[in-house]
Parts: sequence; structure tokens; C-alpha cells
Amino acid sequence: MSFENIPLMLLLLVPFALFAFLVLTNKEGVERVFPKETLDRIKVEGSGLSSRLRNLVIFIAILLMIIAIGHPYILKGEKEVELSGLNSVIALDISASMRTKDRYPNRLEFAKTKIKELLERLVDDEAMILTFSNDIYLVSPMTRDKDTLKEVIDGITIDYLQTSSNFSALANIVSSKLKDRDSKILILVSDGGEKGDLKEFKKVIKKNNIKLYSIIIGTKEGGAILDSKGKAILKDEKIIINKINDELAKISKESGGDYIIAEYGDKDIDRLAKSIDSNLAQYNGKKILKIQNKVELFYYPLIVSILLLLIAFSSIPKREELFRDISERRVDDR
Repeated sequence: MSFENIPLMLLLLVPFALFAFLVLTNKEGVERVFPKETLDRIKVEGSGLSSRLRNLVIFIAILLMIIAIGHPYILKGEKEVELSGLNSVIALDISASMRTKDRYPNRLEFAKTKIKELLERLVDDEAMILTFSNDIYLVSPMTRDKDTLKEVIDGITIDYLQTSSNFSALANIVSSKLKDRDSKILILVSDGGEKGDLKEFKKVIKKNNIKLYSIIIGTKEGGAILDSKGKAILKDEKIIINKINDELAKISKESGGDYIIAEYGDKDIDRLAKSIDSNLAQYNGKKILKIQNKVELFYYPLIVSILLLLIAFSSIPKREELFRDISERRVDDR
């Protein structure tokens, strides 16, 4: 038998042992005042356990609870568990161009909606969420908890947007995150960036055999890039118009992945989700994980401790009965 929480169990045992020793070896206050013969005469017959025995039962119950907290178990080797689903990194572009309003209410909010729609369809898949611009930020580690991922996505606001997108840094970070994974999938949510920014990105993706699935946010007509105050950014006294970049679509196809230009409705996300799920075929639709085969034992000491507490507390005589019995004994003595 082994224990999973040995440090916690030992931490609780030390003060418990000291307290139990002091209580069990210390006479009660009434025993210091009255001699043993007097106490024997007024002792309540049939009142259940004595105070000292009752304390002992309670301490045994607490000891068993501490043992249960230690989480005892018996290890019976390893067993194989089938896991379906893929491991993917979802990277959201938070560069300044995501303020553009060619998608309602702006590209960033529209992108967040598309990510949440995709998460609803990738039921068995693990996902990690990154945001990228000048720097890369880990928003959520790899998890299957889609509700938490949606809450995290909602927390990304337009206030976080920065100047430009560093695609090459993103590719290197994703490569390290997926290094030991069987499935290497990057789901990129962006308006595409500049062609020059994507050259190094393409090399890293290809070198590390990462399949790229792109959700391209924006329109071919584009829209004005806005600053943090919502005013159009000017260059040479002209409004800068940002259009989607088709280069991201080409890189996605060349990597063995796919892309969509995000539209209103959910048919585009349905198609992309089916394309991502098709990657399960190369893993025969499953993944084998070896885990320890444990037989849990904690509920045995827990159940016994509860029974002992019930016995201890049910043996306490009622106050009215105690005084009535003492009064009756005094009358008999007269």
C-alpha cells in the first residue's frame, strides 16, 4: 500500500498526536475536585461510553480521516487508455490591424467568435491558446476544458492590441510547444500580416512538420487601421487600408493543412473543423496513453471514521437525564 499525499498526512499527524496525548493523559476538571469514590456514586449507569473512552473513539476517528486524506492506494501496474482527439495550438493575432472594422464589430471580436465556434466542434481535442503581436503570450496551457478556453478568449479585449505581428517568433514558440506531440497542428487566426513577415514563418512551419490551419479575418476590400482612440492611422497624409493576405492561405495548403476566409454564419467553421478532424486518420483515430492502475482505498478509513464519530456522539448522555439521575441517587441515599 502507498500514499499519494504523504507530506500533508505527516503535517497533520504531528499536531494531532500531541493534542491526543495531552487530552487522553490529562484528568478532567471534575476528577481533580471530587475523589474517585464520590464520582463512582454519582456515575450515570447505562449512559454509554465514559468520557475518556469517548475521547479515544473520537481521536481514532480523526486519525482515520487523516489517513484518508493521505489518499492510500494499491498500485497494480499500468494500463493502457485510448484517447481520441488531437493536440493543437490556437494562435490569435492581436496586432493593431485587428482593430479594422471590415468585420463587425471589428476583426478582433469577430475572430474571438470564430474561435469559440471552432472550440465547440473540437470536442475531444486538446488545445492551447496563444496571442501574438510583437511578443508571444501564453493565454491558456493545453487543456480539453472548452468552457475555460471560451472564458479566456472573452478576456482578450481591444486594449491588448499592439503594433505589429511577429510571425517568425510565433512559429518558433509553437515548434517548441508541439515538439513532443504526435499531432502538430497550428490554428492561426489572423488577417494575414505582410508577405515579408511570412517568409521565415513558412520555413519554420515546414521544417518542423507543423500543419497550419488558418482562419483569415477580414475582407479583400479591407478597411482602415485604427489607433487606440479609434482614429484612422495616416501615412503620407493617406489612410492606411489593410486587406487580407492570400499568402497565409498558400502556406496552409502547402503544409498539408487548410484555411478559410471567415464569413458570417458557421458553415466556414464546420468545414475547417472537418478538415482538422481528418488528421485523426493518420493516428487510426486514437492515441494510446499508459497510466498507473490504482485501487483507491481512502474511502475505507473514511467510512469507519464516520461510524466511530456517530458512536461517540450518540453515547453522550442528555443533560436532563444526567441531573435527574443524580437527584434520584441523592434521594435514595437519604
